[in-house]
Amino acid sequence: MATPVPGQTVDLGVYDRFHVHAQMEHLQTKYHGTGGADTTKWEWATNIHRDTMASHVGHYTRLAYFALCENEPVARVRFNCLQAMIQPCGKPPIKADDMDED
Repeated sequence: MATPVPGQTVDLGVYDRFHVHAQMEHLQTKYHGTGGADTTKWEWATNIHRDTMASHVGHYTRLAYFALCENEPVARVRFNCLQAMIQPCGKPPIKADDMDED
């Protein structure tokens, strides 16, 4: 089998394409943060921001580094990270279904 040249597409067989989609569906059902076909841009960005903030809160050394940089106590930085998890991307956008008021 020839090595693909950068920029050249690799032809996947029908089985390989099905297998990749089946793996994606399995991951999307198993892990909430991976999204799905109906995940909006806002929901995806919110999940990413919350995961990042949760990671910051869960790693004390990272919190200590942020506290040192911001000249704040570690508890204040933890509190700020937890507050940022409430609505990290602002209020949810208005859906088209919500706009129809009959």
